[in-house]
Amino acid sequence: MNDLTAATTARAVLDVWCDLQCPDCHAAQQDLRALRERYGDRLDIRLRHFPLPKHKYAYVAAQAAEEAVDQGKGREYAEAVLARTEELDGRGERLLLEVAGELGLDAEELDTALVDGRHLLIVDADQAEGKAIGVTGTPTYVIGGERLDGGESQEGLRARIEEIADRLLAEQG
Repeated sequence: MNDLTAATTARAVLDVWCDLQCPDCHAAQQDLRALRERYGDRLDIRLRHFPLPKHKYAYVAAQAAEEAVDQGKGREYAEAVLARTEELDGRGERLLLEVAGELGLDAEELDTALVDGRHLLIVDADQAEGKAIGVTGTPTYVIGGERLDGGESQEGLRARIEEIADRLLAEQG
């Protein structure tokens, strides 16, 4: 999409603060797929990293996801890792590299990115921003300046996100 088109197309932004080893974030994928289907390009769903200390491989998984973004398959990679959160706990970085290979990514480059830490700043910045706005658990959603906590329950969140997105898009014309 060129800049001119972007300026004339109404869009809303949904930031999803996520831990790629979090079972609740895995459960949230169903709602995110439904939101993508309903809104298409009118809703920009952005993965924001918030690795929780209780998840041993969440921080490295966030870095791997950023490398997948650089290789053109960020969302697919994040979804594939989230689908295997239990397995990640036991297999760690081996699983992250395996998922990269399964998606046709350059697993060797992903491994190099984890070693050289090229994506640390992105993950750290996301986490710092999340803390600054009051994120304490995952998933947490931010849309239209409103923070919605999905860590306790996903129930009713998609409807609330849709309500806010509809309002934002209507305001934009």
